[in-house]
Amino acid sequence: EEEGQGEKEEEKKAEKELWEEEEGEKEEEEEEEEEEEEEEEEKKKLEKQEKQEQQEQPASETSRPPQSPQRSMAWSTSGGGSSNQDSEDTSSLQTSAFPESLCRDRIDENVTNLVHAMILRYRLRKPITKAEMLQVVNKRDKSQFSVIFKKACKSLEVICGIDVKEVVPATHSYVLVNSLDLTYDEMLSDPQSMPKNGLLIIILGMIFLEGNCAPEEDIWEFLNMMGVYAGREHFIYGEPRNLITRTWVQENYLEYQQVLNSDPPRYQFMWGPRAHAETSKLQVLEFLAKIKGTDPISFSCWYEEALRDEQERAQARIGPVGHAAAMFMAQPLLPQRKNEHES
Repeated sequence: EEEGQGEKEEEKKAEKELWEEEEGEKEEEEEEEEEEEEEEEEKKKLEKQEKQEQQEQPASETSRPPQSPQRSMAWSTSGGGSSNQDSEDTSSLQTSAFPESLCRDRIDENVTNLVHAMILRYRLRKPITKAEMLQVVNKRDKSQFSVIFKKACKSLEVICGIDVKEVVPATHSYVLVNSLDLTYDEMLSDPQSMPKNGLLIIILGMIFLEGNCAPEEDIWEFLNMMGVYAGREHFIYGEPRNLITRTWVQENYLEYQQVLNSDPPRYQFMWGPRAHAETSKLQVLEFLAKIKGTDPISFSCWYEEALRDEQERAQARIGPVGHAAAMFMAQPLLPQRKNEHES
């Protein structure tokens, strides 16, 4: 009898364990189904957002000369351009490049985490692989990695002035480099500081679009639309006024001068000698066109000026004797070609 009772207890115990195991499997299946449903909903939401963004963008852009190049804030060159259109395009730049909160939903939270991880690698001057980036992304959102990666790259490009380039396709290994040749971020000794070249490039672009001399009030009017305010601490740029009117002026990237005979005094910005040395109008224009998703030639007269500037810079590098030296170097080749022809 005792053996029979023991067998029954063992059977009950085995049945209980089997039941618990089945229940556990059911719970896991339910959790997996819930995660799949959430991922599907998130995917639909992202697809809907992308469709809306595509519908909001103009189908085509045509170049037009601005009515007032010296005072234009023309980041857009859309046909039939009104001031409303310019402000709409400025707003679109603001929302895509300078979001006030990167953590509005789960995807943006992943973007923020990935941006910080990539900036750390940029500081260490080390590449980062897709496998390493996936470790930063929430497990439930790994299926959305391509979207997260694309947004992170866009944020790095516009906010920080950093390009992400694939160097080893087999392992999906990427390096982070300056969008232009500006060396300011490379000089920063604080490993916790965020790269700021993106803002510097945009200000240089504004100065160029304003006729190579931009009134201070126009600079701040535009930056305010991006959520950057004088005297208000920014999570990337710190206190913007100090950065723009002191740090970058001391580093010779910008010149900050009082407008002649202005009363009350007004100030204006121009390119500093270091900006002229490290970059060019064409490079800055290409950067602006890239973040706008257009072609540099759509900037019309500015593009022509940038090309002239590029030619002048090339001529200055060659020097006044460059052409004669080139002809002199080519002369020994002429008899050789003749002899080769005769033979």
